[in-house]
Amino acid sequence: MLSRRRFMAGLGASLVAAPFCQLLSPGQARAEGGRARRLLIFFSPNGTIHRFWRPEGEGRGFTIPEGSILAPLIPWRDRLLVLDGLDFWTGDNHEGGMAAMLTNGGGGSTETRGMSLDQYVASRLGAQDRFPSVELGILTDIWGGGTQTRMAYAGPGQLVHPDADPRRAFERLFASLTGDEASQARLRARRQSVLDLIRDEVGDLHRRVGRAEQLKLEAHLEALRGVEQSLFSDVSCPIPTAPEQLNKDDNANVPQLTRDQIDLAVLALACGMTRVASVQLSHTVSPVVFSWVGNTEGHHSLSHTDDNNAHNLEHFVNAERWCASMFAYLLERLDATPEADGDGTLLDNTVVLWAKELGDSRAHVCDSVPFVLAGRAGGAFSPGRYLKLGGRSHAHLLVSVCEALGLTNQTFGDPSTGSGGLSELA
Repeated sequence: MLSRRRFMAGLGASLVAAPFCQLLSPGQARAEGGRARRLLIFFSPNGTIHRFWRPEGEGRGFTIPEGSILAPLIPWRDRLLVLDGLDFWTGDNHEGGMAAMLTNGGGGSTETRGMSLDQYVASRLGAQDRFPSVELGILTDIWGGGTQTRMAYAGPGQLVHPDADPRRAFERLFASLTGDEASQARLRARRQSVLDLIRDEVGDLHRRVGRAEQLKLEAHLEALRGVEQSLFSDVSCPIPTAPEQLNKDDNANVPQLTRDQIDLAVLALACGMTRVASVQLSHTVSPVVFSWVGNTEGHHSLSHTDDNNAHNLEHFVNAERWCASMFAYLLERLDATPEADGDGTLLDNTVVLWAKELGDSRAHVCDSVPFVLAGRAGGAFSPGRYLKLGGRSHAHLLVSVCEALGLTNQTFGDPSTGSGGLSELA
């Protein structure tokens, strides 16, 4: 907790040197930049087989065929931007695609300094949030941490590791909100308003300064009281229930682990603990066996099935359709969560991106890598369309996501791949 001496020193200095809002975290003090409030990335591995993934038609007249990979998203059609024809110009094959997917290559001297999309946004919008970003994984630990198993980068070669244990992640995120009555009493005591704690000192300062400074002090204190109320409101963050303790490395637990991690990501966003979250479902070359949809062979192996093996093609499509159902579950959870200020739901005001690291899984190429955006991003995007983008660099998509969040960078990663966003998204 901020000491009284430090608080009063900062408050006094702010009256003569800087706006009081600078004592607060940037995320709390300033108006939300851009039109979207937060970013949530969902990843599933091993590319796709385009003829089972692609919608029919184009633009606003598209349809998602029954039985296709995207079929679980049919109820969400009008809130999707299905993006086809985006290529990675800075990476290819499994590892190259995994590394380029959210970074677009480049190094520390580029505008985005070798960061992945989530980490770059967090560095701009969430540096002073309780958690600048939250990374959650499902079966991401078994092969250790490396280019093949990680998608987030804090800089060139600086891997950011997702937490693959929902129970451990829950305790890290929400330990202060749970516990018995005695624990809750201690928490309420710690949450006592800093203004109440330093009432006498504030009163003394109010008497000693001139009328102009008194008015400024009163305005600053009113602003702080509002921030405190938003921070400590139990309405915006109900006490959550801890997920069941599961073996995080057990293939059979993947369905429950995935739902648990999605629930945690949505709750962390809803509670204002972070504005940037990611859910990484395994990794490239993933050996996960989607046994819950009837598969007996690993996902990576199935992803290389040729067109003559109808049995394995069906199993691959079943696995991919299940991944789409998890993305649909994510959208359901976001749309069922109202904004604390009553302005729509989390889905309305969040950039939601489903990303992959490969295009055609059989060819090991990063051409026409499938991406799906969901929601309106607070008005930045115009959903309900299937867009064919003709082989353009996916760097433009990364820039568009940044723009939707109010950032001004015009390149992402390697600047030679082009500048500016995708005007088609608006």
